[in-house]
Amino acid sequence: MGILNLTPDSFSDGGDFLKIPDALQQAKKMIAEGADILDLGAESSRPGAAPVSAEQELERLIPVIQHLSNTYDVALSVDTYKPDVMREAVQAGAGMINDIYALREPGALDMAASLDVPVCLMHMQGTPKTMQTKPDYPNGVVMSIQSFFDERMEACLKAGIRREHMILDPGFGFGKTVTHNLTLIQQLHIFQSYDRPLLLGVSRKSTLGAVLEQELAHRLPGALGATVFAVLNGVTMIRTHDVGATKQALDMVDAIVQAKF
Repeated sequence: MGILNLTPDSFSDGGDFLKIPDALQQAKKMIAEGADILDLGAESSRPGAAPVSAEQELERLIPVIQHLSNTYDVALSVDTYKPDVMREAVQAGAGMINDIYALREPGALDMAASLDVPVCLMHMQGTPKTMQTKPDYPNGVVMSIQSFFDERMEACLKAGIRREHMILDPGFGFGKTVTHNLTLIQQLHIFQSYDRPLLLGVSRKSTLGAVLEQELAHRLPGALGATVFAVLNGVTMIRTHDVGATKQALDMVDAIVQAKF
């Protein structure tokens, strides 16, 4: 899953693809590098980010979604928590909803059910503006994520969302310390019990910088290490800024796993 941020303030590429021609060129590049899905977002979820209006999101999103939908045979995901944006994006050609609030916004459950597309339910403590202010999990981060998934999946089922349309994301970097993030990666195998696709996004995040003492531009090796570990422990969808390098790493792992002598 290639990340396409149509924002001025995302943590690593804010402003790079805000203009439509730049966004389309980046999409073309990621498709050529092997992206199966493009995840388009028009509101930053970096720590401390302020929300934007649905109108602003749609103004950034819809022209790009329409062009990509009409031009390429690639799956499109919309990274939003707003029901109106979900509706307009799916009508424009998106085939998946990636929601950092896991459909907790008023009206989001009913909207997702009516759209009948896959939806990713992500765990986050707090909001992007507050999530890194002393995140705390008295019962342990993994158990807290499990309780959250249990509750959100039940809410989805009651709203009419099919279980087979649910994707789970433990929310690496969203309301979690470095230790929390390492713990959830170490114990990813636990989430296989849900028998649903697991999505993970570690790309360029601050935990990599903290562990490896590397600035943002030099975190790809660490991201690849975490990605390979995650895939070997049950993750089936990787959200990344660096599609080409990530695909090569995973193709190599796949070749080793599939080799017969």
